[in-house]
Amino acid sequence: MSKLKLAIVFGGKSTEHEISILSTRSILAQIDSDKYNISLLRIDIKGNWFLVDSIDAQESTPITLVPQDKGAAVLDTDNGKILKQLDIALPVLHGVFGEDGTIQGYFRMMNLAFVGCDVMASSACMDKDLTKRVLRDAGIGIAPYAIATPESKPDFAKLERDLGTPLFIKPANLGSSVGVFKIETEAEYLSKLDEALTYDWKVLIEKTIVGREIECAVLGNEKPKASLPGEVIMSTEFYDFESKYVDQDASSTQVPADIPDDQIELVRSTAIKAYQAMGCEGLSRVDFFVTDEEVLINEINTIPGFTSISMYPKMWEATGIPYPELIDILIELGMERYQRDAALKITAQPVK
Repeated sequence: MSKLKLAIVFGGKSTEHEISILSTRSILAQIDSDKYNISLLRIDIKGNWFLVDSIDAQESTPITLVPQDKGAAVLDTDNGKILKQLDIALPVLHGVFGEDGTIQGYFRMMNLAFVGCDVMASSACMDKDLTKRVLRDAGIGIAPYAIATPESKPDFAKLERDLGTPLFIKPANLGSSVGVFKIETEAEYLSKLDEALTYDWKVLIEKTIVGREIECAVLGNEKPKASLPGEVIMSTEFYDFESKYVDQDASSTQVPADIPDDQIELVRSTAIKAYQAMGCEGLSRVDFFVTDEEVLINEINTIPGFTSISMYPKMWEATGIPYPELIDILIELGMERYQRDAALKITAQPVK
């Protein structure tokens, strides 16, 4: 049986470009390379595509993808030569142009199977405002919030009255805590809101929830399963970019989370309910605030980190699925969806 031709797509035109590289290093260290013919496709910070031999390769070939009857081909843009045939792509692209439905739409146009959520779920989960609206309609608890844009900035006095202080400001369409600020005064609000609006045209202003930060990994297509939850334990004020990826002393993780059994089951069932409400497939990490009174969803990450310290693979490891097997399952799920969707009719029956 021939090996599956797998493209690992990494880098990206995103503030999370470097995190993508870290995740890809971990995947390459863990994947069973005997099972796959692996091609590395790097997207630089300007959005240009290259075929590379390794993550750190100094030489690269500029490429584009072209659709085939089954899968896609990698085309050398300099001479038009086909360099590789592909069956499926594993996008390791955090943030915009990777986690927002953009790349998923491109893969669909290229007739290429891919790992993870489809276009609509990726786009909706990337927008924290849309996520909250869908979850609220599904009867799932969320943190109270308001929205700001360059043309419409809520009055601080009203925010303070409705949501209290401190408040959290966060861009609606970024991840990895980029552009996230904790504010307590009107002066801080005005300054940090303007800064957050340099990252995104829409910004959330959220009520502070005093609770534990619990995360849960979800895996599957039509019948998803949830992992044992994990907890992020902070030694800093909140889980910012530095805490996640730079200063490893700023936070620690505990998997499984040390919470009562009834809360564990509530987190797991709510994670699946949210996953299905958003139309997710493949994988997602669902982040919660858990208090004594309630379980609230903070956000849903459709391409969560896969670094050596990332929670998604650690939670599945604790649930009984080691990292290499997890990668295999994700690829299988991507191929299953591709084959399922390929069986759908794309033309109407002729009128008799």
